Amino acid sequence: MIATTFILAQSAPGFDPSFFIMMGLIFVVFYFFIIRPQRKREDERKQMISAVQKGDKVVTAGGIHATVVKVEDTSILAQVDDNTKLRFEKSAITAVPSQSTEA
Repeated sequence: MIATTFILAQSAPGFDPSFFIMMGLIFVVFYFFIIRPQRKREDERKQMISAVQKGDKVVTAGGIHATVVKVEDTSILAQVDDNTKLRFEKSAITAVPSQSTEA
């Protein structure tokens, strides 16, 4: 019985630096393939929204295509049809086709 506990104690794993190296590598992979591109897309989206001006055509998250009539701090007034104007939050804008064709 004493011999079996001695053998188990010797085979118990100790400090293994390869575990921490592997975790570090996994974090680096996540950063370069997930976190960094997501941040880049979010920065581009913020720039696109802040550059919206009167007369730009926009597409909202709901799929509504409209022309910007007035830009305010957090919202825009957009004309959808001849006599139809809607107010949207700037965060609802998903695309500005007129800006993407210029780039």
